[in-house]
Parts: sequence; C-alpha cells; structure tokens
Amino acid sequence: MNDCLFCKIIKGDIPATKVFEDNQLIVIEDINPQAPTHLLIIPKKHIATTLDLTTEDCQLIGEVFIRCNKLAEERKIDKSGFRVVNNCQEGAGQSVFHLHFHLLGGRPMKWPPG
Repeated sequence: MNDCLFCKIIKGDIPATKVFEDNQLIVIEDINPQAPTHLLIIPKKHIATTLDLTTEDCQLIGEVFIRCNKLAEERKIDKSGFRVVNNCQEGAGQSVFHLHFHLLGGRPMKWPPG
C-alpha cells in the first residue's frame, strides 16, 4: 500500500482534482476522461480488487452507489443516463489495484463496452 497511487492521493501526497471527500470516500476527476463526466469514486479503505471485498464492506459499497447517484444529479446526467464501472484484475482493465468505480456520463454509451 505504500506505493498505491490512490492511497497517495487520499493522503494528499499526490495532487488530484477533488470533487468530494468525506471520511469514507474521495471522488476525483479522471486524468484521462472517456466521457464529459468521468469521475473516480475511491473508498479510503485500501481494498485491492472487488475479489477482496468482505461482508464488512457492504455499507461502504452502498455509500459508493449513493454518492454516484448524488454526483449524477449534480452533474445533470441522472435523467439522460450514466454508467458506473468497476474493473477487476488486469484482464478487465484494472491498472490501479485499489478498489475504485468510474462514473461516466454526458454522452451515449454503447454496448457491449470495450
């Protein structure tokens, strides 16, 4: 965890454009946005992947999705639609091994993705 990019952002060691922060989550702008709205919702608790979640993390994950809803409303993408994405492991596109969720919106989303 000492070399975890998101842990460093959470500690303030690496700058990021913060959108929201509380005692459980930090939300930042993605540095390589794939949509007009592209935010990263990052739990402050270091959890490497979704495979590492436990039942103790249920409330935390619920908070992630409640925050996504609020952010979608604030960014005015709640009516047009938005996507919440979590990549698990390298083969799925996970490049930072600290659990995080992408909130994407502001353009039509295609299916299947990637």
